[in-house]
Amino acid sequence: MNKVILMGRLTRDPEVRYSQSANPVAVARYGLAVRRQFAKQGEQDVDFFNIVAFGKAGEFAEKFFRKGQMVSVVGRLQMNTWEDQQKVKHTSVDVVAEEQHFAESRSSSESRGVMMDAPGSSQVPPSSGNSVEGFMPTHIEEDDDLPF
Repeated sequence: MNKVILMGRLTRDPEVRYSQSANPVAVARYGLAVRRQFAKQGEQDVDFFNIVAFGKAGEFAEKFFRKGQMVSVVGRLQMNTWEDQQKVKHTSVDVVAEEQHFAESRSSSESRGVMMDAPGSSQVPPSSGNSVEGFMPTHIEEDDDLPF
């Protein structure tokens, strides 16, 4: 089984390119910064992931996701290996998005100064299923009484 669930903030606006096939497919790429749950006292550790979304998911990301916005991504890991012109081998691991959701309310995002609408884009209709109001709290209090 290859399944990844991440929630974090976008490190950059999604960049979209289209495949060169007979039926061009959108390919969106963006970065996601995810806080580690078990950081040392007083420290914040963050992991950075490259996200790739294809087709309609890529177009959705381009239209509605912006740098700094809290989102959740469900997908799978994909390893890519290539050789550059100097014959040096490179490897990267990407998360291929299967589902993408907003993970904070519009008002929370706007109060932090993140613009939710790109120029010329429309807002997500409330019944679309892509906007998850209050999906997870943006601030989670730690409780020492929890057994885990």
